[in-house]
Amino acid sequence: MGRKHKATTSPTQKPFWRAEIDNDAEWIAYFDRLTEIAISLFEWEGLPETVDARFLELSLFRDGYAVFFRDDVLGDLALRCMIGGQWDVYDIPEDRRAYASNGYNNSLTQENSVLIFNNMLHTNSILTIRNFAKRLAAIDRTIDTNVNAQKTPVLVICDEKQRLTLQNVYKKYEGNSPVIYADKSFDPNGIRTISTGAPYISDKLYTLKTQIWNEALTYLGVPNLTDTKTERMVKDEVTRMQGGTIASRYSRLMARQQACEQINKMFGLNVRIDYRDEYKEGDIIDRENPKEEEKPEEIGLQEGSVSE
Repeated sequence: MGRKHKATTSPTQKPFWRAEIDNDAEWIAYFDRLTEIAISLFEWEGLPETVDARFLELSLFRDGYAVFFRDDVLGDLALRCMIGGQWDVYDIPEDRRAYASNGYNNSLTQENSVLIFNNMLHTNSILTIRNFAKRLAAIDRTIDTNVNAQKTPVLVICDEKQRLTLQNVYKKYEGNSPVIYADKSFDPNGIRTISTGAPYISDKLYTLKTQIWNEALTYLGVPNLTDTKTERMVKDEVTRMQGGTIASRYSRLMARQQACEQINKMFGLNVRIDYRDEYKEGDIIDRENPKEEEKPEEIGLQEGSVSE
């Protein structure tokens, strides 16, 4: 019989695997944060109690579409679905099969169900969010590497026999020992040091990370300021800067509003949807036409920076 070899991880492999774990953890953290924002942007009103708005948004986020229909037993539902069959003149699939994780499934048609799409392209958002999460995580890990390089800026080259001695010397150095002793066998001429000279660029990387984070917020339709000017900003300036954010809202909002109209017509409901706003337009100070009792103050909308 062949010998069984115990799987082991060499000391040189451990740092690599730890780095891989940290990379994955950083990516997951950003992906989760952006996903949470994406699925909580819309406020559904008038949905039946049997419809879960959170599940609906999550389905649209990852699949790009969901189906609304009325079950004879469970009532109105909005579930994930598979589409197929013939397509109508507007390229909308006529056959849909709703399904759930518990095994529920229901064969539907255009006559008894409405497809809800994530945007006007009928695509999902998960791929774009994955890309943003990957870019943000890569910058964060680069910042960590750059900061760590500031802690160990010197590479020491020595004989193998002197490694333990140097490690003990360094421990004393780190411990602020007032005197470091060495025996007669210690050969200082056999030691060379090389400065790694890693420049500190973490501040620039953090600025880049903030810009990419704001780009992700703009894609999602979340108001943010990319201009870091220190003086007060007036209403018209903010409105112009938010043009990209507002434009990013149209596609997903229009697709959902279109579905609401079809649902209301087919099932006699009064379902409505709109974006949740982080601030009201009246909160922005119009410095060009201020009221007498108002003093020009900084608007309540701050740069969408990333919190650590």
